[in-house]
Amino acid sequence: MKKLSAAIALALGLTIALLTSGCEAPIVLQTPQDREAISASIANEKPGDYYIGRRFYKVDYKMWGWVKKPGETWKQSQLVMFNEQKTLSPDRARNAIGSDNNYEYRLVGTFSGQKVYEPASDGFYPEFVLKSASVISTNPPLIFPDKRWIDPTIRLLAPPHF
Repeated sequence: MKKLSAAIALALGLTIALLTSGCEAPIVLQTPQDREAISASIANEKPGDYYIGRRFYKVDYKMWGWVKKPGETWKQSQLVMFNEQKTLSPDRARNAIGSDNNYEYRLVGTFSGQKVYEPASDGFYPEFVLKSASVISTNPPLIFPDKRWIDPTIRLLAPPHF
């Protein structure tokens, strides 16, 4: 009887482990190589009349992503709303919203000085009037503590850590 109870308990434990093992994605952390690549990338950004943008697509939100001046760290970037009256964002121009999540862009445009309300986050974000965008990288180093932050379904809006 004890052997049968132990076998049932073991089987039940294995079943629970199998059923719950796929529930949570493994956490992929930012690596020292990511930090080195970010530092090198920032060091190579030439001063000029442009911005660096990192697309930050979230299913539930309408902001575009993080924008900074060349040479600044990502900690200094701002989460922005695009004004697309002059040109559409790259993903919208391709009719593929969010397909460029986490891409890095060279952006030409200006901050209007206005703030735009985003209802899902109940927040106000700087308006960036986009004139043009060109891809710098489709697979840039991770600027967040882990990859969950760039998952479009996870509602994380905290700024980059590097």
